[in-house]
Amino acid sequence: MPILLAIGALLLLAVVFGPQWWVRRVLTKHADDRSDLPGTGAELARHLLDEAGLQQVTVEATDLGDHYDPEALVVRLTPPHHDGRSIAAVAVAAHEVSHAVQHARGEPAFVRRYQLVKNLIWVDRLASGILLLAPLVFAFVHVPALLAVQLLAGLALLAIRILVHATTLPVEFDASFGKALPALARGRYLGAGDLPAARRVLKAAAYTYVAAALATLLDVARWIRVWR
Repeated sequence: MPILLAIGALLLLAVVFGPQWWVRRVLTKHADDRSDLPGTGAELARHLLDEAGLQQVTVEATDLGDHYDPEALVVRLTPPHHDGRSIAAVAVAAHEVSHAVQHARGEPAFVRRYQLVKNLIWVDRLASGILLLAPLVFAFVHVPALLAVQLLAGLALLAIRILVHATTLPVEFDASFGKALPALARGRYLGAGDLPAARRVLKAAAYTYVAAALATLLDVARWIRVWR
């Protein structure tokens, strides 16, 4: 039995951390600076935004991960992708600019994702509150059924995070392969020989949300272990 539990734990860790490791590996593999590329990630982002008529969207460096902020109208890139002149920097910049294009066009999938992500913080707080209060309620009420309902409600709310991340996949794949990759090929920002590497980076950029969704499983598993 202990062996089976250990194997199960290893499989869970592989499922949760495997995608994160793969994403980091792909980005690192293609992060070497290339003097032959026409500009940095930030410069390409600015060019693509101007080309799309999105002069109101700015580009800035961040330490909080590459992303597009729909409220501030900012494409934020980590220093290696903001200042770097690499395939990873170019591909990630094009990916994030694609989200700005989706936003400007009011594409339904992007709007749905935006609304869900905006409300996700309240889902997290509500779920954590329910789970933390469950033992206090049980201590005063002593109704096992009520405790079970609270725990199920809390875990269901945490599971919503997985659903939210799952709904982002079509948005991410459109950003990577419906917009970013064609823009890189059309504008000849990368040579034909570099496009397969850019495709791998764009695939990794899209799957960052899969990794985030799987990481949510650890939160659910942690709460289940606490209350067993």
